[in-house]
Amino acid sequence: MKLNLALAQIATKLGDVEANLEKHLNYIKQAREQNADLVVFPELSLTGYVVQDLVATVAHRPTEDDSIFKHLLKASQDLDLVIGFVDEDDRHRFYIASTYLSGGRVLHVHHKVYLPTYGLFDEGRFFAWGDKVRSFDTRFGRVGLLICEDFWHASPPYLLWLDGADIMLFSSASPGRGLTDREKLESARWVERVSKAYASMFTSFVVHCNRVGYEDGLHFWGGATVNDPNGELLAQGPYFEEALTLVKLDLNQLRRTRARLPLLRDERTNLTMSELQRILQK
Repeated sequence: MKLNLALAQIATKLGDVEANLEKHLNYIKQAREQNADLVVFPELSLTGYVVQDLVATVAHRPTEDDSIFKHLLKASQDLDLVIGFVDEDDRHRFYIASTYLSGGRVLHVHHKVYLPTYGLFDEGRFFAWGDKVRSFDTRFGRVGLLICEDFWHASPPYLLWLDGADIMLFSSASPGRGLTDREKLESARWVERVSKAYASMFTSFVVHCNRVGYEDGLHFWGGATVNDPNGELLAQGPYFEEALTLVKLDLNQLRRTRARLPLLRDERTNLTMSELQRILQK
C-alpha cells in the first residue's frame, strides 16, 4: 500500500485565522493537484504561535457548524488533513491541538500534553494540559499525533507505538536556537536526531512538519522530515522558507523491517509497567 504524503511548512499570520485558513486551502489545492492523500500542517497552523491573550479569540471547534472548520472538513472529502489549532472544551479550557480530518469527519483530536515553560516558552500560562496519548485508525492504518514538546519526551511516542501507531505525525512551531559546529541550528539538529531515533527504535514511519516565518522575535526554521521504519530519511523540506514537500510512503516497509528486526514483538510491556509502579511508589 502506498501513501502520497504532503508536508505544508507554512508561515502563519498571528491571530488572523481567516488569512491562515485561506493559506491552508491554497496548499490543500496544490497538494490535491499533485495527488496527495494526506496533508500535514504545523503546530497552531490556523492561529500563529505566540497567541497569548488572544487564545480565547482564535479558538475554534472542529465541527461542521464552525465558520473555519466547515471549510476544512469539506476539503477533507477527498484527501486527509492534519490541522493545528486552538481547541476549546465545553468548560472553556483552551488547548494547543491537532486534529485529523478525513472524508468530511473528525477522526481524532490531540491536545498537547507537555507545555514548555522554560527559556523563551510560556505555554503553561495560557493553555491547559492535555491528558491523553492515543492512536487511532485511518484508511492508511493506525496513526498517532504529537505536538512539539510532546516528542521531546520519550513516553508519548512510546505510548503511541504500544497503542498501535505505525505512522507518527509530529507537528511543531520550533524556533531557531543555537548553532552547532557545522553551522546547523541546534534546535533543528535535535529534532532531526530524535525523529530518526524514534523511527528506528519503534520501526515506524515518523513524520515531522515545522512552521516557518518570523513572529514576535522568533524565527521558525521549517525543515520538514520523513523517516521510514529503518530510520532512513525519505524526504526533507528546505530551511526557513514555505514549501510543500511531497513523498510517497511504501507502507509495506513496515512488514519488511519488522520481519528483520522484531523489536515490537519482543517489547516487554508488563516489565515496563511493574518497574514504573515500583519507581512511582518510592
